[in-house]
Amino acid sequence: MKKKENKNVAGLKIIPLGGLEQIGMNITAFEYEDSIIVVDCGLSFPADDMLGIDLVIPDVTYLKDNIDRVKGFVITHGHEDHIGALPYVLRDINVPIYATRLTMGIIENKLREHNLMKNTKRKQVKFGQSINLGQFRVEFIKTNHSIVDAAALAIYSPAGVVVHTGDFKVDYTPVFGDAIDLQRFAEIGKKGVLALMCDSTNAERPGFTPSEKTVGRTFDTLFEEHKNTRIFVATFASNVDRVQQIINTAYKFGRKVCVEGRSMVSIIETARNLGCIQIPDNTLIEIDQMKNYPNQQQVIITTGSQGESMAALSRMASGMHRKITIGAGDTVIFSSNPIPGNEKSVTKVINDLLIKGADVVFQDAHVSGHACQEEIKLLYTLIRPKYAIPVHGEYKHLKAQAKIAQSLGMAKENIFILSSGEVLEVSQESAKVIKKIPVGAILVDGLGVGDVGNVVLRDRQHLAEDGIMIVVMSLDRASGQLVAGPDIVSRGFVYVKESDELIEEARHTVDEALQHCLDRGITDWGKLKNTTKDTLSDYVWKKTKRRPMILPIIMEV
Repeated sequence: MKKKENKNVAGLKIIPLGGLEQIGMNITAFEYEDSIIVVDCGLSFPADDMLGIDLVIPDVTYLKDNIDRVKGFVITHGHEDHIGALPYVLRDINVPIYATRLTMGIIENKLREHNLMKNTKRKQVKFGQSINLGQFRVEFIKTNHSIVDAAALAIYSPAGVVVHTGDFKVDYTPVFGDAIDLQRFAEIGKKGVLALMCDSTNAERPGFTPSEKTVGRTFDTLFEEHKNTRIFVATFASNVDRVQQIINTAYKFGRKVCVEGRSMVSIIETARNLGCIQIPDNTLIEIDQMKNYPNQQQVIITTGSQGESMAALSRMASGMHRKITIGAGDTVIFSSNPIPGNEKSVTKVINDLLIKGADVVFQDAHVSGHACQEEIKLLYTLIRPKYAIPVHGEYKHLKAQAKIAQSLGMAKENIFILSSGEVLEVSQESAKVIKKIPVGAILVDGLGVGDVGNVVLRDRQHLAEDGIMIVVMSLDRASGQLVAGPDIVSRGFVYVKESDELIEEARHTVDEALQHCLDRGITDWGKLKNTTKDTLSDYVWKKTKRRPMILPIIMEV
């Protein structure tokens, strides 16, 4: 009898297009032969040196170039760093979106805002359900996180199974819905898992992340301690479970609740319509109804826990909010930890609130939505992957998870800390990085997507640091002689009224240099502009040790 020949199974390609080396902008492509699926499509917020930039989204050129093979977006949960780039990316990559109930509700809000509802195919998926996308089958598995309906994904391909945890923690007593489906992870683990892509955000922290329910008890205590004050609670707009617990405690203490902040109002409304939050009748009031109740019967849940300058709490703290003024007799509870990089902004808001006379509580009213070391170990032990690919975090977080995997007996060569753009090919026989594709960040400024690049940012930095000097002059077309100017206008360089002498001397220096050129018969505009720039730049540097941007303008008469 003829022995069956082993058909060579191709490798599965795992391509992170963003989300590694940073917190945010999570997006990963999985490719097998003629099929590509994309897990998540998030944005990140601009760094301090990205002046005027609103959002940063991933460069998806690779997906555009392979658009005929892209089968769909599979989304783990509804946080901005996992769904925020969808409205921008869908314009070029219009493929179906698959997500759970609340995640889809939040995505649909975004699509409505960007007029993309009609053109975008969407499918709501239940936990335990699988969807077939080309060569892939994707199963949604229940997990816990700081937003309802978070899912892990089991991605089945001919090369093997990859488990992607999404953002997760193990919460045995969640506020809403069921605990994480550890049984399903164990069942998949028994059948054999090729690779585990696990959340690394808290991989440096020992122990377990406390249950979200513990925050509810903290709120009870805080409300008891501040019975006679108006209470403000600042938290993330998307932390629906946290809002649920604040409402539960407010109801217990006979208080009315007002939700303030556009993003929070929108998400709570969506969650309420989908039955993901239970609000007792007559508990929620509009901001205009607050005057009908005494302060000690009010709770205001607000955005701005990260010190964002335009968020509701920041505007209240700086006295810019149109309807709410904070002062003595108010208690402000920060129910979140500052995201790394936001510490200064948060401290500024806290100081502003304290100056206004408010009592500020910023300890112990928060638990993380991410797994600590013991929960990560639990998942590795249940899933028993052949390869480990830490995701979601800066390099130090990924490295911390790699150490955890090693401590559980995984060989160092089977752990891959990837950079965005690296293509990892995995099969039962081997795993290796085979190439690197171009990836990057696209900057969104207002309605412009990608029209601000490094050159524009460099100019903005230059303008911010040293200002600008504009030199205006008029040349006679026939004779090539200087008819008017040079006149100098400056912005952000010196206060002109107090620096008449400097500006006049600068004008005189440029005039001499231009006359020298014209006397030698040089009338080429490019050369005249360069002479103006060089002369003025040298003069200003000698006098002030500054280098403003210099912009010569020549008019012909």
